[in-house]
Amino acid sequence: MGEPQDIDDLSKAELLATVVSLLSEVAELQQLVRAQSDEIARLKDLNQRPRIKPDKPSGMEPGTSGKSKRGGHGLGGRLGRGPKRTPRVAVEDEVLSPPVPPGARFKGYQDYIVQDLVIRPRVTRYRRARWVTAEGETIIAPLPPGVDGHFGPELRRFVLMQYHQGQVTVPRLVVLLKGMGIDISKRQVLRLLTEGKEGFLAEARDVLRSGLACAPWVNVDDTGARHKGKNGYCTVIGNEDFAWFGTTFSKSRHNFLDLLRAGHSDYVISQEALDYMRGRNLSASVIKLLADHPDQSFADIEAWTAHLERLGIAALDVQPNPVLIATEGALWGSVKAHGFVHDTVILSDDAGQFNVGRHALCWIHSERLVYKLDTFTEAHRAAQAQARELIWELYADLKDYRQAPSADLKAALSQRFDVIFKSRSTFAPLNRLLERLYRNKAELLRVLDYPATPLHTNGAENDIRCQVTKRKVSGGTRSDVGRDCRNAFLGIAKTCSKLGIDFWEYLGARLRVNDTPDIPNLADIVSARYAAA
Repeated sequence: MGEPQDIDDLSKAELLATVVSLLSEVAELQQLVRAQSDEIARLKDLNQRPRIKPDKPSGMEPGTSGKSKRGGHGLGGRLGRGPKRTPRVAVEDEVLSPPVPPGARFKGYQDYIVQDLVIRPRVTRYRRARWVTAEGETIIAPLPPGVDGHFGPELRRFVLMQYHQGQVTVPRLVVLLKGMGIDISKRQVLRLLTEGKEGFLAEARDVLRSGLACAPWVNVDDTGARHKGKNGYCTVIGNEDFAWFGTTFSKSRHNFLDLLRAGHSDYVISQEALDYMRGRNLSASVIKLLADHPDQSFADIEAWTAHLERLGIAALDVQPNPVLIATEGALWGSVKAHGFVHDTVILSDDAGQFNVGRHALCWIHSERLVYKLDTFTEAHRAAQAQARELIWELYADLKDYRQAPSADLKAALSQRFDVIFKSRSTFAPLNRLLERLYRNKAELLRVLDYPATPLHTNGAENDIRCQVTKRKVSGGTRSDVGRDCRNAFLGIAKTCSKLGIDFWEYLGARLRVNDTPDIPNLADIVSARYAAA
């Protein structure tokens, strides 16, 4: 700033202008001081409050569950330990007799059960008798069922259980097995984890197909995954009855549609595919080229790419990308042609790649946006708190609606949604956020038309934690078969848990371990559940 002017030299008009300017600056400074005073008071209040658990957005679900009113996990009561479980294995009796004096009378037994574990290596040499017929043909006695290679089914079951469910790394598995007396190398352990697993891979794929064909809803999520030294993504698709994992190098919508094909490789031009292209604003002339051509089904990516080149679509340089939109549409046509996602709701956390078909959004992720808004004044904090309270109340009523849906309640909840998300306050960022969430009304209120649909994606987030743990413990995969086996077994273990099947017994049944009960194909169990419903 320059030297101040002498007031005596200023004219009356200049003095008036100077006074007006100074008054304006004083008003701005007063407003700033008030805002800073409010912030200082809020921080002092926070510092003086007792240290309690903060109001995190994840509390939205338990906060509206009402468990405390029913004497569950809340303040109203506590769950007991439940009935005592009986041992799942045969009990061996061992009679213990104390020294007794003469004349004592026998009064029966007092039982005392002790569970123990016997782990020891067992090496069997099968001496296979060989015979030679009169014609010179050699006959050798076959190996017992379940014996496949030089490591028995119990050892293979133990390795698979420890690696996939126990999250034990390969080096530690090698040390553990050698400590037990097993002569084995790291390469042999890797072979036990990956070789000859085609049956497991097919069963995991069939589980996905059954779920996509029959389930009323699925929730989806993804997380980072390393493969061949590169960053990739692992996507989980599942619900309360099954889970399936797929690892790729992309998290695009094209990739998600490819996963929804559940292992099929074809591309189909159908009415659903054409509707998808129209919804993504593909040029009408391009859609007409695809619709009018006699070829409507293509076996693989090579055949589909050649078709686009013959039609001249691949040479078009316009936006949106006609090759990308047409390919996504053909993938969606393949999904529908195989009977997948017919009436299925796809529930996600608002990641764009999952927005296909009948899409629903997670309420907890939406409310979290309101929770994370930065506030600077008491008026802002009051507006934020009021909006969150109204959202929580609506969320709780939507949970009740899922249990007892009705047309009148549906209309009332829809109207309340409008009132909440159309309301305006002096907090401009909150107003913009509510307006944005209002545009997602159909996806947030999908539960009104499909009451079976959950209101959150907690299930998918819980499912994908095993992949996160495996990534932290064991790092990435190096081969395609290793990646596929990891995904398949993680999905199978999760599916077994949801179906009430012990993963240990499942492995025993599939590896034909002696005295293991038979377990049907998991895909058939999943399908039977939906058929019964």
